[in-house]
Amino acid sequence: MEPLRSQDPAVIGEFTLLARLGAGGMGRVYLGRSPGGTLVAVKVIREDLADEAGALARFGREVATVRTVRSAYTADLVGASLDAPPYWLATEFVPGPTLLRAVRDAPLAPELCTGLFAALAEALAAVHEQGVVHRDVKPHNVILSPAGPRLIDFGIARAVEQTRLTRTGQAPGTPGYTAPEVLTGTEAGPAADVFALGATLAAAATGRPPYGDGEWAIVSYRVVHGEIDVDGVHPGIAALIRDCVARDPGRRPTPREIIRRCGVRCALAEVPAYRALTAPAEPVPADLATAAAAGLVPPGHGARPRRRHVVPILAAALAVAAIATTATLTLLPDGDAGEEPRDLDVTFDDTAPPPPDIGGAEEEGPGRIVATNPVRDTWDGAGCNLEDEEDVPLLHDVYVEEGDGADGMGAAVNFGHNPAFGSLDGPYWVAAAVKPPHDIDPASGTPFEGSPNLSLGYASEAVDIASGEYVQLTYPDDFPGAIPLTNDPGPWTVLFYRVESPRDYVRIGCTGFTVD
Repeated sequence: MEPLRSQDPAVIGEFTLLARLGAGGMGRVYLGRSPGGTLVAVKVIREDLADEAGALARFGREVATVRTVRSAYTADLVGASLDAPPYWLATEFVPGPTLLRAVRDAPLAPELCTGLFAALAEALAAVHEQGVVHRDVKPHNVILSPAGPRLIDFGIARAVEQTRLTRTGQAPGTPGYTAPEVLTGTEAGPAADVFALGATLAAAATGRPPYGDGEWAIVSYRVVHGEIDVDGVHPGIAALIRDCVARDPGRRPTPREIIRRCGVRCALAEVPAYRALTAPAEPVPADLATAAAAGLVPPGHGARPRRRHVVPILAAALAVAAIATTATLTLLPDGDAGEEPRDLDVTFDDTAPPPPDIGGAEEEGPGRIVATNPVRDTWDGAGCNLEDEEDVPLLHDVYVEEGDGADGMGAAVNFGHNPAFGSLDGPYWVAAAVKPPHDIDPASGTPFEGSPNLSLGYASEAVDIASGEYVQLTYPDDFPGAIPLTNDPGPWTVLFYRVESPRDYVRIGCTGFTVD
């Protein structure tokens, strides 16, 4: 739980906001309170996505799915608004840590694993019986509430008949938890959720990633060709995990069979060791006064004083920037997709001081990065032209899928904290930039001078990944000014940057995808 910031609203719909619960590529999640005192989790689409039809369509599907799925092991829909910005949905607030956080210090004991296996299998049975496949079961999306575990985040869930949506044979999910049939492009159904459940329990029982660490492609290769890590796990639990992650979906047990094999004799919530896990790390405020006293709501939050000093300071910043060295490059258009590339005078300045503080910038995060030098990093269909790989706390992958773009194609860009590097203290801001195919000099393997894509590319807002949540962005929806994928067949490059400010950032990853 984090304090509200100056740019956060005080009220969404009928709900008074008490704190921040998290953030992702689509928007932010807040702790809210209804007029009658009910605590809810309110998910709000980012303002810059509010006018994008694709983003709203995806959010609408999530609302419809959460409305459809009702179970003792999921968070029920309380309300939603898709009529006008801000677009939001509210679900019941589920107190407790995620399973990911719960196993950071030590893996779960066998009796807890067995109870968790049965409870989550029961949750999946209820979801599947309502005609929905979750598609992203993982420790991040399991909350250990005092009443029992809850399965959350149906943002990429689909109806059973819509589970094959990818163009390249890859599909949404998280490395190590995505079933082999999804990775190889075969139609995936409820058995893919069973695979993810088995992988989730392997992580809970060992405290380690189920198929080891590494890039998306490396981990996915292990999923298809290797064995899951169950070293040291109780033999009975290990056997059930192996059955759940069988390469042949037809050999995996159904959720009801998993429940039978677990043979639990009492509810998980009644086990003392489980109750100890669910103890809150910090008290949850019940009302605005309590939240303000805890420092979660700034004094006078909701008031928006005018900043009369912004214009002159920005003018001074522009005057300083005008002194910088300039270079002429051909850049992609930011507007209409059919517009031809144009020659522009672009300023690259890596010596100028950072932009002046105009108030609120630190609270709002780094924002969107801007070009300071030509960018020669490229992905050629096999790898990136980087001199070496950097040790950074990032896992990432990208794939093309049939989606909500104007041309019916989109690229899903996924990234998150790699737990192999330990926990992250404070915010760790990461942005992605997507670049269309380059004109490559075969002698040097880098773009020709004057290539239209020596620019940074189309950048996303920076996202804080310190919480351990895995972020999914969609191109072009989450990349302002982006052109459609069908405009440029060939290898597209995706770069990841750790961001301190719009001009202060460093590359920490590179991958790509191919558009046929």
